[in-house]
Amino acid sequence: MRTLTRSQVEQSLPFHACMQAMREAMQRTSAGACTLPLRQFMPIPERAGKLGLMPGYLGGDADCFGVKIVSKYERPANDPHGSHVGAVMIFEAATGLPIALLEGGALTAIRTAAMTAVATDVLARDDARTLLMVGTGEEAWTHARALQYARPFTHLQLWGRSPQHAEALRERLQHWRVTQEQAGDQHFAGSAPEIEVVYDLPSACKEADVICTVTSAKTPFFKGAWLSAGTHINLVGSAVATTAEADTEVVSRSRFFVDYRPAALAAAGELLTAIREGVVTEAHIAAEIGEVLSDPLCGRRERSDITVYKSLGVTTQDLAAALLALQQAQALGIGENLKLAD
Repeated sequence: MRTLTRSQVEQSLPFHACMQAMREAMQRTSAGACTLPLRQFMPIPERAGKLGLMPGYLGGDADCFGVKIVSKYERPANDPHGSHVGAVMIFEAATGLPIALLEGGALTAIRTAAMTAVATDVLARDDARTLLMVGTGEEAWTHARALQYARPFTHLQLWGRSPQHAEALRERLQHWRVTQEQAGDQHFAGSAPEIEVVYDLPSACKEADVICTVTSAKTPFFKGAWLSAGTHINLVGSAVATTAEADTEVVSRSRFFVDYRPAALAAAGELLTAIREGVVTEAHIAAEIGEVLSDPLCGRRERSDITVYKSLGVTTQDLAAALLALQQAQALGIGENLKLAD
C-alpha cells in the first residue's frame, strides 16, 4: 500500500489530468456504475467539530472502493491545517486489499476545483471571458487556478470581505501563473488574465460571465437580483442542509445542476430552502453533471440561460482522484510503500 503526503498528492494531481478523471467519474456516477451511501457526520461531544465519513465504490475501469475520513473544525483563515483534515483510503475491488492511503485535504481541494472547472466547461457560454471569485481562502486559491483550464478568461476578479486578503490572493495568483508559464504548462485555456480586486460585489456580478462562490457563509448573502442573463454560477462553499451562500432567487432564476441528486436533496442548502419555501420543487434539478457530460443537450439550452452548478462533492470524485494520484505517484517514483504483512 502506497502512502502519499500532502505535497506528494499536490505533485500527483495536476488540474488538467484531474479534470479528465472527474469527467469519467461523474459519468459513471450518473450511469449507476457506483455505490454511494450518503455522507455521515458524527458530532464530537463538547467540541465544535465533527467527524465525516464518506464511503463509496467506483465501477468501470477503476473498479475500486474506499472511504474518506474527515475531521471538520472551524479554524482561522490563515491556519495551515484548514477546516478539513483527513485521509482517503482506497481498496482494489477484485482482492479487497488496500492499495493507497492519501492525505485528504489537498486531494479534496484539487478534486473539488477540478470538478468545478469541468462543470464550468460544459455549462458556461463558450465566449465566457470574465471570472469572478467570491471568497479569498484556500478554496478560492485552488478554484481560481483550476478554472483557467476551462475557459480562456481575460479578466479574473477577486472579491472578499477583507480587501487585504483579496490583494494577497491576487499577488499569489499572478506569481503562480508566471511560474506555470515558465515551466511550459500547455494546458491553459488561454493567455494570462488580468487579475484585479473588486469592491462592489453587485456590480461585479452583473459584469461577470462565470461566478464562483467559495465562502464560509452560513446564511445567504449572494443575491439572484445581481445576476445577468447568460451567467454561469458555481456554488461551492456550503455543503450542509442548514447553510447557504445564495438566496432563493438564484435558485429560481436558474437551470439548476447538481453532482448527485440524492446528495443534493439531502444537503444542498440553497435548493432545500427554495423547496421549503414553495418556490421550486425537486423537479427543478435540471440534471446531474454526469448526465450533461454524456448528453450536452441536458445542459445550457439558450445563450440567455442562467446556469447554476451546486457542488457538494461525492465519494466517487475522491476515489477517482485518489486512483489517479496513485498512478501518477507510481510513475514519478514518489510516496512510501507500507507492507500489509511481515
